[in-house]
Amino acid sequence: MNNTVRSTFAGLAASFLLATGANASSPFGDCAATDIAEFPGTIVDAAIATPELSTLVDAVVAAGLADALATAEDITVYAPTNDAFGAVPADILNTIVGNTDLLTAVLTYHVSPGMDDPRKYYTPVRRNTLQGQKIFLSRANGAPRVNNASISCQGVSTSNGMVWIIDSVILPAL
Repeated sequence: MNNTVRSTFAGLAASFLLATGANASSPFGDCAATDIAEFPGTIVDAAIATPELSTLVDAVVAAGLADALATAEDITVYAPTNDAFGAVPADILNTIVGNTDLLTAVLTYHVSPGMDDPRKYYTPVRRNTLQGQKIFLSRANGAPRVNNASISCQGVSTSNGMVWIIDSVILPAL
């Protein structure tokens, strides 16, 4: 990726993160009214262009999933921030990162088929993940959630799917 494209993506990502931070705790009505941001690349391009997702990008590369996520069509990614990874106890995170199969299972648990908008659900719903288990989309205090993670109010539409920033790493049952 050339520097001009990288700078453009970085600017878009910064705008996206400022918007999501401002709306993360909005009540349902405000959150649902937040427009979806458009990103002119793939889900992987959007993650690379977002400094707050660098740990996720490193994990995706380590698991060998970058090409699969860049070429998959119509998927939704619930993307944990660097702070979300930092909140995982070090021994657990080291175990996950040190085992490619386990890392792959955790990362693919954050991806569901189809382009979903979690802000639209008033009652909890279950969605399949690429990992094979289901995630739960719900609301708490008016804000969208996936399992126990809070979801940003503004999603990002990319050329191959949707990205929603989340504040926690969600873990499948293993």
